[in-house]
Amino acid sequence: MDALFAGPDEAERAREVRHARDRRKSRIAGWVVFGVILAILGGVVAGGFAVWNTYEDKIRAFMGWEEPKDYEAGIAEGEALVTIVSGDTGATISTTLFDAGVTKTSDAFYDYLVESAQNPTFQPGVYALQQKMTSAAALDSLLDPASKREFTAQLPEGLTAEQTLQRLSESLAIPLEDLQAATADPSAYGVSADTLEGWLFPATYTFDPGVTATDVITTLVNRAVQSLDAAGVPADQRQQVLITASIIEREARLPDDFAKVSRVIANRLADGMKLQMDSTAQYGYGEMHDGTASSSKEALEDDNAWNTYVIDGLPATPISNPGDTAIDAAMHPAEGDWLYFVTWNIDTGETIFSATYAEHEAAIGQWEKWCSENDNRGC
Repeated sequence: MDALFAGPDEAERAREVRHARDRRKSRIAGWVVFGVILAILGGVVAGGFAVWNTYEDKIRAFMGWEEPKDYEAGIAEGEALVTIVSGDTGATISTTLFDAGVTKTSDAFYDYLVESAQNPTFQPGVYALQQKMTSAAALDSLLDPASKREFTAQLPEGLTAEQTLQRLSESLAIPLEDLQAATADPSAYGVSADTLEGWLFPATYTFDPGVTATDVITTLVNRAVQSLDAAGVPADQRQQVLITASIIEREARLPDDFAKVSRVIANRLADGMKLQMDSTAQYGYGEMHDGTASSSKEALEDDNAWNTYVIDGLPATPISNPGDTAIDAAMHPAEGDWLYFVTWNIDTGETIFSATYAEHEAAIGQWEKWCSENDNRGC
């Protein structure tokens, strides 16, 4: 009513006040709406990222957006040494090339062979290739005698002595019988053990032409002693540390887990528990290299000097040839109260360490879920 009797100026000022108040309300409402829209969009984007991360491969396949399996030509760089062994096929070589950084995916080389209808014969040996090669270029290099490294042997961690001697023979053209004879008496190399299992250090070696089997074995054993000394292992504990390190080498998947696996071994031994390491059961039963993580019922129950599901304490000998990381981990376990571990993701090597059996059972359930969702690949 006051506005009816107010002067023109007062009425105008009242209208301006009302308009200003309305504009402020409108701005506030606008910002609220904008915030709500941002929140909704953020949720959509976050959800989209989650879906993409989970189902990227399936979405790409459905939409025809699949990434090329092969590197582009012309970007190869550096050097990569690749070892071909007797019995290798296009499929196994394909994985070897990927692991060495030569090809972009683990099946690129094999798919190329299939698509190009090629079935070449590969000669055992060590070959010098490059990183980031096309599958076609990698094949050309593997078939080119000039790529072969003479008198060079590439020994990865985790091989047994038997496998190591086979690789040495094929890479160095030394008769296998000569190498076996050279390893028959470990005391000739200062080793107080019945076998050189664990003492043939894994590395890439290049020898002079005419090298003898004894020279080769001496070099490998001396390199193992060098690693043991670097880790601070007393001379009278070398064999025991190598046994532990050999289990770590076969059980741990990621470098950061080596010292944790070492702690599990130490804790179980201290508590008087059986180690129950599948790698030892597989070694003792002769099924270590069948490509799966699980052991057969027969292997787990077989009464032999390596099966830690049956015996107490450590196995009779090392079960593989460990490298620097495993040897150092055996000597320097991580701090922790873990008694169990399970690698729940076979592809990535992610491992869960547990202090109680209830926690371990939950981790096993996670592993079983992964296996069922991935066609039991490697399980």
